[in-house]
Amino acid sequence: MLKRINVSIIAVFLAAFFLPGALATRNIRDGYGLQQDRGQRPFSFAYLSDIHISEGSTSIADVEACIADINNNPSLEFAIFAGDITDFGADKELRLAKSLFDKLNIPYYVIAGNHDAKWSESGCNTFVKVFGYEAFEFDKGGIKFIGTNSGPNMRMAPALLPRESMVWLDSIARTIDSAQPVFFVNHYPMDTSMLNYTQVLDILKRMNTQLILNGHWHINRAMDYEGIPGAIGRSSMRQGKSGPGYNIVTVDGSSVIFSERIAPITIAQEGKEIQKPGKTETPWYILRMSRGPAYDNGIRYPRPSFAVNEEYPNVKTIWKIQDNSDIGSGAVQTGDLVIYANTAGIVRALSAKDGSQVWSYKTGGKIYSTPAVSAGTVVIGSSDGNIYALNVNTGAVRWKFPADKSVLSSPSIYGGKVYIGASDGCFRALDLKTGRLVWNYPEVKGFVETKPFVDNEQVIFGDWANRLYSLDPKTGRLQWSWTNKKGRMFSPAAVWPVKANGKVFFVTPERATYALSAKTGWQFWTARGGRESIGLSPDKKKIYVKTMLDTVIAFSAEDILARKIWEVDAGFGYEIAPTPITSTPRGGKDGAGLVFIPTDKGNVIALNAKDGSIAWKHRLSLALVNYIQPLEGNRILVSTMDGVVALLEY
Repeated sequence: MLKRINVSIIAVFLAAFFLPGALATRNIRDGYGLQQDRGQRPFSFAYLSDIHISEGSTSIADVEACIADINNNPSLEFAIFAGDITDFGADKELRLAKSLFDKLNIPYYVIAGNHDAKWSESGCNTFVKVFGYEAFEFDKGGIKFIGTNSGPNMRMAPALLPRESMVWLDSIARTIDSAQPVFFVNHYPMDTSMLNYTQVLDILKRMNTQLILNGHWHINRAMDYEGIPGAIGRSSMRQGKSGPGYNIVTVDGSSVIFSERIAPITIAQEGKEIQKPGKTETPWYILRMSRGPAYDNGIRYPRPSFAVNEEYPNVKTIWKIQDNSDIGSGAVQTGDLVIYANTAGIVRALSAKDGSQVWSYKTGGKIYSTPAVSAGTVVIGSSDGNIYALNVNTGAVRWKFPADKSVLSSPSIYGGKVYIGASDGCFRALDLKTGRLVWNYPEVKGFVETKPFVDNEQVIFGDWANRLYSLDPKTGRLQWSWTNKKGRMFSPAAVWPVKANGKVFFVTPERATYALSAKTGWQFWTARGGRESIGLSPDKKKIYVKTMLDTVIAFSAEDILARKIWEVDAGFGYEIAPTPITSTPRGGKDGAGLVFIPTDKGNVIALNAKDGSIAWKHRLSLALVNYIQPLEGNRILVSTMDGVVALLEY
């Protein structure tokens, strides 16, 4: 009996080798080992990424054109949207995206990208509410499709597969039929673009992963992830391309064929409406899946190095715990307890002696708020829209104050009052004992994620609408505001501002440091250097600023003009962690103290306050370091985005 010959596949191969310009690089990839004819019915699906829905932009018309084109193609059986659904993660943008995607006549599956996660006014709660999930799995044609969201949620850092997604992915790897082919979908490429990509790949290699699908780069490109074939799909937007579009992926037997589809669209040109027809390009990538693993199992790839810890053996871990969720905020020690919260919405109290759990309390949303403790009370915000006050010893609720939207910022407690912002356009002062509203400032233009500076004279905080505010701590009256006119991405929103010698200091993502008059908001000076991480020396004579590439600068906090006291290469490479810099007046060279520099790759770097020279380095994990709390006895308390809390001694 003659074996069935697939005419469509032969046509693709002929086009690839003989048509001018078609698959010019002969981008045909054979999986490792023998090819297989899987004997399944062929199927096709639409693959879209980087939609970037934003009001007033052409991205909306572009995805509408793609959706209309998909609906006109009866051969497409489902659609996958691989992240960056919105441009700013706003609730309105997400709801608009859902209304557009619901016009599809076929099932669709969606995951979040960094734009959906970093600038989310809801703390990523709205994505779940709108779409109903953060990860998906389904079977089609004998293939298991698995998609996960991509963080880091709410924090500026390189990509990170969230800890809870890692736990979920591991659970699938433990139960799946080892022979079933897997297609894995994530917004980010599985390379050094993602902090924990090696951990992800290690899980995927325990399954029969034949293909990894990504976006983020806005282009079509074949990839190789430690031997596992990958494909990055274009943006649906027309920018830099011949029109809006997406990829049609056809699975036929062991072959997976990628073809770019340009959607038809009507454009205005010289006062007339012109219809640009659609077009399906020659396939740009053909993968032939393998019978067994898609990679050579005999090759051993390097894994992240913790060798720096051997260079500084004086830094020791007293205890360390691993949470099953991300930790998007700092941990704080108070008395015999360590308090922290995670993105599962759980506040935990650990024993400061050994890290064992003492109590826990679960809120109704994700938490990105660093807790504040005073008078036996823990105060924290949750993306469920509430501000919580808990008994520090038991975790029992003392009071709960509802905001109209998520509460992502960290509270400051001063003079018996709690000062905290939210995503509902309000900044509030609450009575610490009762939770009673003392005052409300209702004119905040963007959502708040920072921790405010508070003293007798003012409350200072930024938002994601370009502004820095100074309010009267007694009445909430606006004293002054400062505006960065360079766009919302450059807002002073993630930085924890500091104050000294009549000046307010902060940094912005435009890589600038600012000094303003604390009384009037008048700008004393600005200097190059910085992003979102700044700190103040204990004697208030210096501010410390971390730049985006290796350098830490100490500026004078006393002078009315920008003056560098020292500038050093701390060797941390490209660096965007927004975590504040902390310091201690004890130890270090000549007993002048230490400055603790957080990084986005799990490292803590201690510099000598005297001259910025390196005292020691320690790598705690693979992900963003949160707030570093200096403690007595040459100890620091640290948490990281991938769920680590540790007490270190140096």
